[in-house]
Amino acid sequence: MTAARAGDDPATRDRLPFAATPSDVRGRGFSSRAPLTVMEGWIDATVGPLPPRAVALADLPATLAEGVVLAEPVTAPGDWPPADRAARDGVAVASSDTLGAGSYNPVPLPGAVTVAAGEPMPPGTDAVLPVEAMQADGPFVEALGSAAPGEGVERRGDGLRAGTVLMKAGHRLRPQDLGLLAALGIGTLRVGARPRVRIVLAGGPRSGPETLGAMLTVLVARDGGVVELVGPLPADRAALAAVYAAPGADLLISAGRTGVGEDDVAPLALADAGQLALHGVALRPGDSAALGQAGGVPALLLPGEPMACLTAYELLAGRAVRRLAGRDPALPHPAVPAVAVRKLVSEIGCTELYRVRRTADGMVEPVASPHRPGLAGAVLADGFVLIPAESEGVPAGATVTLRCFDGTSL
Repeated sequence: MTAARAGDDPATRDRLPFAATPSDVRGRGFSSRAPLTVMEGWIDATVGPLPPRAVALADLPATLAEGVVLAEPVTAPGDWPPADRAARDGVAVASSDTLGAGSYNPVPLPGAVTVAAGEPMPPGTDAVLPVEAMQADGPFVEALGSAAPGEGVERRGDGLRAGTVLMKAGHRLRPQDLGLLAALGIGTLRVGARPRVRIVLAGGPRSGPETLGAMLTVLVARDGGVVELVGPLPADRAALAAVYAAPGADLLISAGRTGVGEDDVAPLALADAGQLALHGVALRPGDSAALGQAGGVPALLLPGEPMACLTAYELLAGRAVRRLAGRDPALPHPAVPAVAVRKLVSEIGCTELYRVRRTADGMVEPVASPHRPGLAGAVLADGFVLIPAESEGVPAGATVTLRCFDGTSL
């Protein structure tokens, strides 16, 4: 017996967000488009983190570059350091034995013990005298200066106290984190799952399957997913629906055939495979994006035009991948303030993405308008500026938020 999918049962379907199927827009055009915030709200209501997985600390270095995110907080299991230890190289002494010592009054240290930084303090000692503050007199060591109690010593718990929260849930692990965790003896962590993302290349006259497949594969990996790439497929509604509904994925992303042409059958195929919740978003580029469910998992349909596909992924599909992976769903691009060289015009009611580059004086200028297709502008750009739907644009000289493509703040 085939397992029931979300949306197959009418009672279940009525509880899904936006249960009414949008109309067929082929040859008619969109009568309306959902605000970007509505699309984001649907994703947030429908998509949640997958169950976390336990990973041995020793296995993490090989996957760290792919991004490993904690599923739960990590706390210090004990004090660090666990005992008093030398904070520098020298000799461990009882500070009281060095009273009155000076270069003209060397004081013998019969109980001195040579220590290296990080070694436990020997019993009966409470200070570390540096090498330059002592001298050898035959087999004996003499102090040439006094040491106060605790001088040159790292006390137990100076670095961390037991129970201190070291890293919060959602923290992306870094090399220095692994070093500290190993030092604390933490051998296993619970980290975010790697969602299985099926990318379907649905084709279309303006899409380049190789372009979209390569681009989306890298983006999904950046956001924590593992890709299954399918296609390119012909404009066959039944064939697309079958691929959409097939088991084995946590999320479906389809690229192409979302517009108003006769062959734009992806939205209809999604309705056949489960649920077409929303089709059309007030976003430029990317306005023919759609979302719903297929095979019991969330599904997002992206336009086939490469720049529109990139925009819809960054603002919609990427959010879903990150939520499944237990990551912060917000845009991963570093945001920095910048000043617009010239006016950025926008249509009220539509969120618009401007590809921009930084000038020599630190301002930003557009390299392509939201209306211009193609990835060349994105390649030439340092990042992008989003003009919100409630704005008619920003004047020249206004401060804008630059989101950087390369993952750095420039």
